[in-house]
Amino acid sequence: MARMNRQVLLASRPRGWVVEDNFRIVETPLPAPSPGEVLVKNEWLSLDPYMRGRMNDAKSYVPPVQIGEVMVGQTVGEVLESQDPAFKPGDKVLSPLGWQLYGSAKAKLLRKIDIARAPATYYLGVLGMPGMTAWFGLSEIGKPKAGETLVVSAASGAVGSVVGQLAKIVGCRAVGIAGGKAKCDYVAGELGFDACIDYKAGDVAERLREACPNGVDVHFENVGGALLDTMLTVMNRFSRIVICGFVAEYNATEPYGYKRLRSILVNRIRMQGMLVFDWEERYGEAIEALAKHLAAGKLKYRESIVEGLDNAPKGLIGLLKGENFGKQLVKLA
Repeated sequence: MARMNRQVLLASRPRGWVVEDNFRIVETPLPAPSPGEVLVKNEWLSLDPYMRGRMNDAKSYVPPVQIGEVMVGQTVGEVLESQDPAFKPGDKVLSPLGWQLYGSAKAKLLRKIDIARAPATYYLGVLGMPGMTAWFGLSEIGKPKAGETLVVSAASGAVGSVVGQLAKIVGCRAVGIAGGKAKCDYVAGELGFDACIDYKAGDVAERLREACPNGVDVHFENVGGALLDTMLTVMNRFSRIVICGFVAEYNATEPYGYKRLRSILVNRIRMQGMLVFDWEERYGEAIEALAKHLAAGKLKYRESIVEGLDNAPKGLIGLLKGENFGKQLVKLA
């Protein structure tokens, strides 16, 4: 009997929060690689907040997932068959094959990973897109300097946790914002941030002023909405805000009404959006730097794992609700 593939398709577009009915699981024949292609058995799937935006039929930096298509996502896996001389069976690769057990892709879309250097999952996290997002967002836009204060929202997540640790490495005061005592204890205790604010405990503005007595010089924004509005009350003159994500707004049916944008003018704040793809030609630079910090024990990393492709929808819903610690992954094999 021929081997079958298992895939998670987008069945419908969410109206507000994502629900499991927005997905459909199907079995299809195993794809055969054409010339120049490689067949991969996916072993790990990355779940990331950007996936919520790709479920909307709206103009963005990339096209949306179409109804009936495989959900997008990065995977790491093993080459089973290769029709390209750059890859051979047994190679471990990073791919954009999405929510499925197997996939065939053009060789140019794959990248070999060195699992002797770090576990395969790290190439979906601290040595992958989240780590590189933190690296380029800080070095190219935030530009933190020793003695400055940096605040990062979603501080226990895959991007935020790296942001704060990198800020500490360059000599900044690092303050995180996270949801719940357990996450804040992890951020301040295990990750070594100077402080962490539990936004669920209320009075975020007052807690920010206490944690940042000299104001904030760099803010790395992963949440948006009311939290970003509050941050605008504590930013210093000529400070920098890196806009990386708006997870608080992804499931909203109406746009958030910002009230404090005047602070950008008064304090001459430089605010810039960032997508890691803008530095694609320099990925190697970021990976080398992150790997050195990791090897030196200067970067700590944590993963949340759900088992099985069929549980990927639950994993994404949990991620969007802030239930994950660190990088959210799905174990496929």
